[in-house]
Amino acid sequence: VAFVHAKRRNYKVNLEISFSEAVKKFFDAIPSLLLIVIVIGGIVAGYFTATEASAIAVLYAFILSVFIYGEIKVKDLPEILLQSASTTAIVMLLVGTSMAMSWVMAYENIPQNVAQALLALSENKIIILIIINLILLFIGTFMDMTPAVLIFTPIFLPVVTQLGVNPIHFGIMMVMNLSVGLCTPPVGSVLFVGCSVADLPITKVIKPLIPMFIAMIIALLLVTYIPELSLYVPQFFGY
Repeated sequence: VAFVHAKRRNYKVNLEISFSEAVKKFFDAIPSLLLIVIVIGGIVAGYFTATEASAIAVLYAFILSVFIYGEIKVKDLPEILLQSASTTAIVMLLVGTSMAMSWVMAYENIPQNVAQALLALSENKIIILIIINLILLFIGTFMDMTPAVLIFTPIFLPVVTQLGVNPIHFGIMMVMNLSVGLCTPPVGSVLFVGCSVADLPITKVIKPLIPMFIAMIIALLLVTYIPELSLYVPQFFGY
């Protein structure tokens, strides 16, 4: 999809670089690439939680930007912090709204009713998975990922395990599904942040994003019905 967009809009191609330049740029990028190793390695090794890892990542990126690469000056920090606070406020407002919606749904026992209706409809794994995907896609449009996972995992997991679906496979499918909701209105936090950074109204970016949404749905269906795509790496490491 990205390639087709680039071709249609005639985006310029960067000039080719020599092998020696590529090697030099690779070594220049090593400090930045270590961020992934530090975050993932620290979480896997149990040194810190995912939330703590985000704070460590910010601190490490700050050190790189100011002291290693010199791309940010200390005098620029107040403006950067102000912009970060503005972006964070948008996200927190969306999360707070979705949490209120999740409380209403839990109070009305909507998730439990949905689970009972699922098993009453069919015991065919293919049909159940497509229905769950449709429900989660709908939920993801107005609820943030965190409350959605906390509410619907205990509801849907027993249903799919009863049908023989691997819990790891279902977990990856669910997170990928709800990630689509992060990019769609009306409560797409990633969409709002992207528009805020680009200083563009949401109405201007929705139409160009439609092909991307279609590609994401196709990828979701592939992950849903080809378990090996999500289970190969965990099984390789013995999970």
